[in-house]
Amino acid sequence: MNNLLIALLWIGVGFIVRGILRVGFSKVWFYIVAAIVVGLVAGYVVLSEPDSPKFQSEEGILDLTQVQLRTNPQKLTGVWAFYWQELLSPENIRVRSAREGNQDHWINIPSSWSGYRLEGEKLGGTGYATYRLVIQLSEQDQQERLALRLPSIFHAYKLWVNGELLAQVGTVGQDKNSMTSHLAPKLLFVQPESDTLELVMQVSNFQHNRGGITKYIELGGSDVLTTKTNLNLARDMFITASLLVIGLYHLLLFILRRKDRAPLYFGLFTVLLGVRSLLNGELVLTQWLPRFPWELQFKIEYLILCVSGYIIRMYFDCIFPNYVSRWFRFVTGIATGAFCIFVLVTPALVYTPFLLVIGVMVVLHMVYLMVGLVRMAVLRMEGALIFLLVSVVTLITVVNDFLYYNGWSLIGNTSPFGLLIFTIAQMILLSSRFTRTASNEERISRELQYANDKLIEMNMNLERTVEERTQALSTAHNDLRTSYDRLVHSEQGRKKLLAYITHDLRMPLSSMLGYVEAIQDMVKPERNEQYLKYIRENTIRINRMIEELSFLSHLETGQVSYRMELVQIIPFLRHFFEHYELVVRDAGLDFILDLGDVEDQRSNLPVVEMDAKRVEQALFNLVSNAMKFTSRGGLVRIALAVDEVNHARHAIVSIQDSGMGIPPDQLEQIFERNYRYDRPGLGNGIDGSGLGLAICREIVLAHGGTVRAESDGKMGATFYVTLPCIGSEGRG
Repeated sequence: MNNLLIALLWIGVGFIVRGILRVGFSKVWFYIVAAIVVGLVAGYVVLSEPDSPKFQSEEGILDLTQVQLRTNPQKLTGVWAFYWQELLSPENIRVRSAREGNQDHWINIPSSWSGYRLEGEKLGGTGYATYRLVIQLSEQDQQERLALRLPSIFHAYKLWVNGELLAQVGTVGQDKNSMTSHLAPKLLFVQPESDTLELVMQVSNFQHNRGGITKYIELGGSDVLTTKTNLNLARDMFITASLLVIGLYHLLLFILRRKDRAPLYFGLFTVLLGVRSLLNGELVLTQWLPRFPWELQFKIEYLILCVSGYIIRMYFDCIFPNYVSRWFRFVTGIATGAFCIFVLVTPALVYTPFLLVIGVMVVLHMVYLMVGLVRMAVLRMEGALIFLLVSVVTLITVVNDFLYYNGWSLIGNTSPFGLLIFTIAQMILLSSRFTRTASNEERISRELQYANDKLIEMNMNLERTVEERTQALSTAHNDLRTSYDRLVHSEQGRKKLLAYITHDLRMPLSSMLGYVEAIQDMVKPERNEQYLKYIRENTIRINRMIEELSFLSHLETGQVSYRMELVQIIPFLRHFFEHYELVVRDAGLDFILDLGDVEDQRSNLPVVEMDAKRVEQALFNLVSNAMKFTSRGGLVRIALAVDEVNHARHAIVSIQDSGMGIPPDQLEQIFERNYRYDRPGLGNGIDGSGLGLAICREIVLAHGGTVRAESDGKMGATFYVTLPCIGSEGRG
């Protein structure tokens, strides 16, 4: 029957998936109903168990003489002898039966003693009791090695088989302080020595709201039950490992891509389910860690139950945004937080009765989301039908587990399998989203690459065009800048020249005007010839002054160009001396060139980078100045020295005269424009405009040098022109 149902299930799933993948949803409601039906069938397949046991005990005796336990294990269900508030050993029971006869009470197994009526009163969940069952075996089973498979029993027990203590889980006691709770399934092996097996079990519970034998105890062949136990353990470990791996994988996805929170909530939900599966079924965690605290175990399980509905709601909100209403978020958040705090601060005896309430909260989450899934399916949202299908399966298994743990269902621990189905389906859904996203990104990447190639091509053409235009603009800009600079310098020169002319020519022009008026008015006719001579001399002087003013203004505004070249200073001075020797001597002065020790340094002669014509002009201005202020018979001497100035080698040309000297307080002013110092009675025939020294200073400064003067104000003056050397003849 189950195989047929499974086949129908796969056919239905394939039918739904094929309909979902079709283009268009012409029959959306049909697929919704089909998904619900298939989910219900799948839930029934998951919950399906073998038929109810054919053999049940009556008044503490179970007749199994008609069954071969070696190949056909049986569940020990039915009526067992029940001794409430008594912890009896097999010997105690035999003594009592021999003394008082059979006065036992009876209870159905599996079930909790909570709610059991004893002498007209309902028992609570806490207390202690003794159970007894006598099993009659067939002749074949008397020679076989049998096994007892015991589930976890709330919450401590001792088991005797034919008077021998076979198992003890926890510590059985008559109050909370004297007992120790522990949950662990057991597989015990029994070798019958007669045709009966007597089972006596002491059970105590003071920490949970349900005590007693609430799950099936199985008896069968050792090989069969060992295999079944190992398969169950392997199943639980497989489910646990699958859930943990899937959960951790999706948590890692979220860490790598935090923008999408769906993998976060799904990963948390799956990891928590994996942890919970360790605490159910075969209790894998207890088998690995026998000393793991029982109270902590229950708190973890209940906390996971409390938050699971909330987390799946958050996951649903990420998959189908804008569906979950605010009030539902607020109410479920408050309820989840309240239950978590309640579980944390109270003992198990207080919070375990609220398992049904917690289950209702989780189921309400799922029902609310399933209603939303129906709406999403109607709106043709991708993945809604698959989500709805697995949600139906999961809901059935979860509801069954809550009913089982409350004693209302005999089919237990089905939620891990249902949740695994749900998890795998969600994993496929998320994977499809990631795959679709990756495909879209690849398509967009290709389109962007194509567009980028086009842009690169356009950009290259544009770059060439821009480069050409930029180069042309740069050239034009440089030309404009050069023209502008020239214009600025010209304007500055024009203004300076105008200022110089206005200032310097006013006096000679006024003088000439006076001479002209004297001639016109015939003031002294006999002196007209002398007046005309003065006018001619002033005209020549003004013309020379205008030339010098123009040249000085060009110097000061940087409009004079220099043709710099490497010049050996000694030949240069010799040439200068020879060129102007006659001029100086005609003025009645001695002219001397003194090269001193410099000429003897054949291997280290000074070389200066300069414009020879401009430097010659500067030196002649200094010689002319010396001639002007030196009386006939005097001396003009040119000397050369080489010295270190600021750690650099410099050529120092000095021009010394034996004239009237310069007052020391005026040595800083003589290089200013229009400076004159005329001594009365001095007349050597050389007149000046007061611009020569200023022109000399500008030329020397343009060569990176300096010019200065020394004089005691009584006898003679010496001018020093310092020019930087850049090499020597010996070094090339």
